[in-house]
Amino acid sequence: MEHELRPALRRCTNIDPDVFAEEYWARRPLLTRAEDTGSAFTDLLDLSAVDELLSRRGLRTPFLRIAKDGAVVDAKRFTTSGGAGAEIADQVSSDAVLRLFADGSTVVLQGLHRLWPPLIEFADQLAADLGHPTQVNAYITPPSSRGFSPHYDVHDVFVLQVAGEKHWTIHEPVLRDPLRTQPWNNRAAEVAAAAEREPVIDAVLRPGDVLYLPRGYLHSARALGEISAHLTVGIHPVTRWAAAESALDLVRALAADDPQLRGSLPLGIDLADPDVLRDDVTVVVSALQEWLGRVDPAEVADRLRARTWAQVRPEPVAPLAQSVAAAALTPETVLRLRRRLRCSLREAADGGVTLLAGRRSISFPADVRPALAALLATGELKVADLPGLEAAEAVALARRLLTEAVATVPDSGRAAGAGTDDRHDGSRGNTAGPGR
Repeated sequence: MEHELRPALRRCTNIDPDVFAEEYWARRPLLTRAEDTGSAFTDLLDLSAVDELLSRRGLRTPFLRIAKDGAVVDAKRFTTSGGAGAEIADQVSSDAVLRLFADGSTVVLQGLHRLWPPLIEFADQLAADLGHPTQVNAYITPPSSRGFSPHYDVHDVFVLQVAGEKHWTIHEPVLRDPLRTQPWNNRAAEVAAAAEREPVIDAVLRPGDVLYLPRGYLHSARALGEISAHLTVGIHPVTRWAAAESALDLVRALAADDPQLRGSLPLGIDLADPDVLRDDVTVVVSALQEWLGRVDPAEVADRLRARTWAQVRPEPVAPLAQSVAAAALTPETVLRLRRRLRCSLREAADGGVTLLAGRRSISFPADVRPALAALLATGELKVADLPGLEAAEAVALARRLLTEAVATVPDSGRAAGAGTDDRHDGSRGNTAGPGR
């Protein structure tokens, strides 16, 4: 049902998802105004939440970047030790951030899809709607300031204006559909020249406005008369090149067994002479072509699936509460498939069944296949309704699904203790993301 409704995508575009897919996705920008979205997005993040993240959440780099006039500020200028018991030196200093912001610097909160609960939920849902991994950064710019010079991103983005106003200028790509290995700074002169041409979009974004940009489109933005804040949802598209990389990875694994490819080159060979290497290179190219012809497209697709699913986060689980729920299971307990967890069943070579769940492969005996299939099809079942199993067997399967974090018991989030604050502190992680 979530896949059919695609609520996060509809919220960003206010058009039918099929229309977005056919007319805009990876093709051209889309500007949607607040009167169409019907939201200022302050439920996802507002300026008071930004202050809380900067002052009380123990953020560390790289969850924060600061930029001014197109250049990134050295992190040592806004980080320090957290004091007694928290001496790690790369923690964000709120007073240093204040000084830099007052001096015209842009604050960039990175990886908010891992830090801030409303954005965790929103980013995960948008990833499910699109079928491509997502991330979220926030850009907070002082009045009349610009954070980054014209550039392009190597992933698609949705820009959600949260507070204030920002003037955006969008230009045609100098390179369409750039890969992650083709960043804008490798074409800085082309980008600068293209940014002088007639823009395809020249507009002011106000709270509730949304701008979709396919990867490669040039953009720059400047805050107007007050503090401006926007969310950038980066969408990391699964590309045909990623499929090619998966195919090459498979060829690499297969071709390692080829004796002629493992052979050494002649003693004393002059690697600077292409003619000397010609015969050996011809053998290599011919062998690789032969191995590539043996590659099973289904295996390539499975490798691509595994790579992509490993990047997408399903609904977070409460480890303590779910542990309590697993111990207290009865046939009347309701079991729910973990939301946004990519799952598929495969026959196993030993006659059992393999559950592909996100980045993991979990083995089960063949007799539980009907029960697993029913849960995957419905999304939610009472333990007693798992087909083909006696009561004790159903409870045992349910307990394993809980401990493997494939399923959860709904409404057990506070079973391990009341009054829990489920907001996340900022610990170190890989948060490199789109520059804005």
